Amino acid sequence: MNRSWERIKQMVIKEFIHILRDPRMKAIVFVLPVLQTIVFGFAVTTDVNNIPTAVYDLDKTYETREVTRRLRASGYFEIRYFPETREEMQELLDRGKVIMVLNFNKGFSSDIKSRRQAAVQILVDGTDSNTATVAMDYAGRIIKKYAAELDPESAVQKVKIDLRTLAWYNPELKSKNYNVPGVIAMVIFLTSLLLTSMAVVREREVGTMEQLMVTPLKPLELILGKTIPFAIIAFIEMVLVTVLGMLIFKIPIKGSLFLLPFSTGIYLISVLGIGLFISTIARTQQQALMATFLFYMPAVLLSGFMFPIENMPVVFQYVTYANPLRYFLVIIRGLFLKGNGISILWPQMAALFTVGIVVISLASFRFRKRSA
Repeated sequence: MNRSWERIKQMVIKEFIHILRDPRMKAIVFVLPVLQTIVFGFAVTTDVNNIPTAVYDLDKTYETREVTRRLRASGYFEIRYFPETREEMQELLDRGKVIMVLNFNKGFSSDIKSRRQAAVQILVDGTDSNTATVAMDYAGRIIKKYAAELDPESAVQKVKIDLRTLAWYNPELKSKNYNVPGVIAMVIFLTSLLLTSMAVVREREVGTMEQLMVTPLKPLELILGKTIPFAIIAFIEMVLVTVLGMLIFKIPIKGSLFLLPFSTGIYLISVLGIGLFISTIARTQQQALMATFLFYMPAVLLSGFMFPIENMPVVFQYVTYANPLRYFLVIIRGLFLKGNGISILWPQMAALFTVGIVVISLASFRFRKRSA
């Protein structure tokens, strides 16, 4: 037993030496996770700000200017154009120069002063349905608030239901608080897949695999010697990107910090197993790289990171049960935002562990078959 652990130890040392000597590997290990976290953290957001807006004002009164001022002051809208004709307004939308147009007809101010219903039209470019919906909602709230301030008695009479909203876990409704933990899961997923899938292939490609197979190393020891270094690196990356998320994006961590590495370890069983399985299929590092990305993109799309799993066709919903990223996203978001403990997250951990055992078993069987 001691000899077995000594052989695994020497294999782990060998892998670390190779990683630290290869500039490309060091870039993948240390630079890529930081860049991914920063880029995805800033870019992947559903918050809508600085919406390009035009105001088509045919009334040109204090009231229309006040509504325009409030839109600009909200930070959601960037008033860029004041078209003078309907054709000019149409062209702004057609050319994509604005997403929203606020249209005030003549008599808007007089209708307000006469306590008649004043009409204002909101035109949006519905190409991006999410942005269009959010823009209409923001503008509608600002205009309704202004109308209520102008005629508070009337506003009170129109209110039939006392509607009060409260957002739990993410009270400011910042999409970064939801997306950045998901980015952490994706960074660990991608780098671990890349490193593991290329490790065994590299040995085979340079001709050292045959030398390793004639040594006293057993197949299991070789697998452990190849995967343990990348598991350690993945834990380091997890700490690194978590600290970046806290410092740069101010992401709260409400759950146990001890549960995060524990759940990450379960997650790595399946991720490293998938990478090892890819390495047994590919014959060259280029093939391993292509296979990694061919697996990575569908895994992300079917994880619930971008689109709710409930909205997918039933067939694809069943496919997601084999996706380890699906379970880890629930775990890491529950830890960061809700403060969930193991009593709530154990079903995801159990499913993740089951997927990991199955994948590791398939990869080990495939590895032994290729090595025989």
